Amino acid sequence: MAKKVRKAVIPAAGFGTRFLPATKAQPKEMLPIVDKPIIQYVVEQAVESGIEQIIIVTGWHKRAIEDHFDRHFELEARLASTGKKKELQEIRRISDLAEFIYVRQKEPLGNGHAVLVAKEVIGDEPFAVMWGDEFIYADPPALAQLLSVFEKYQTPVISGVRIENKKDLSKYGIAQVKPVENGIFQIAKIVEKPQPAAAPSNLAAHCNYILTPEIFDILENIKPGRGGEIWLPEAIDVLVRKQKVLAVEIANGKYFDCGSKIGYLKTVVEFGLKHEGVNGEFRNFLKSLKL
Repeated sequence: MAKKVRKAVIPAAGFGTRFLPATKAQPKEMLPIVDKPIIQYVVEQAVESGIEQIIIVTGWHKRAIEDHFDRHFELEARLASTGKKKELQEIRRISDLAEFIYVRQKEPLGNGHAVLVAKEVIGDEPFAVMWGDEFIYADPPALAQLLSVFEKYQTPVISGVRIENKKDLSKYGIAQVKPVENGIFQIAKIVEKPQPAAAPSNLAAHCNYILTPEIFDILENIKPGRGGEIWLPEAIDVLVRKQKVLAVEIANGKYFDCGSKIGYLKTVVEFGLKHEGVNGEFRNFLKSLKL
């Protein structure tokens, strides 16, 4: 019997050192894109795709994430008393998005280890993995596109994004693939951050994953990689040798990498131009700059 994907794991325990000093006292996942933190975009995509339970892997310094998705009764009372109904509705909506569970990653042992610490919460169910500092903006949502493929094939699925600029291939895990059907490929292997000339394709397999519990055995037994840490891409390389793993080229989507300064700034500009409250004045401001 086909199993439904109900849970999503979002690793968010890193220190965000590329954004210091801004991230000394606040999580990088809480950096705002106009008026909404990065991680909220990720959670909203998961919920829109049908995910019911969000498992966020945090550290001792990430309490702001937990607070953001919790109720804030004093703020709600203040908004209610001042007649700010729209703002009150939005604040309450955030805490009602899904069931939130928080698991601590006590040591920075890699993104694969962050997934592994959610093992007991996941149990024997298939689950999604998303990251708290990047997302694909698509219609329908990228995760929903993966879920439809998983429902058909019942095997792990990763979102695929075409990297148009050849120089950027060295930033991603690039998949060696063979076609299965239109927009769907079977992964033979993933080459992590290859030199452009050695890249097996221009399809980066990253950002959103649908995985099955078999990944936990691999993560528990894999040897630590670079930096002495456990990395999810290396575990998936083992997985593709054991079972079929698919990549889905996301339709009508654009990838936003908020984990780097330039990627974050580009995202803020793009979403500022989409935001109904500021887009007109912001667009005029950008036009006025003598670049």
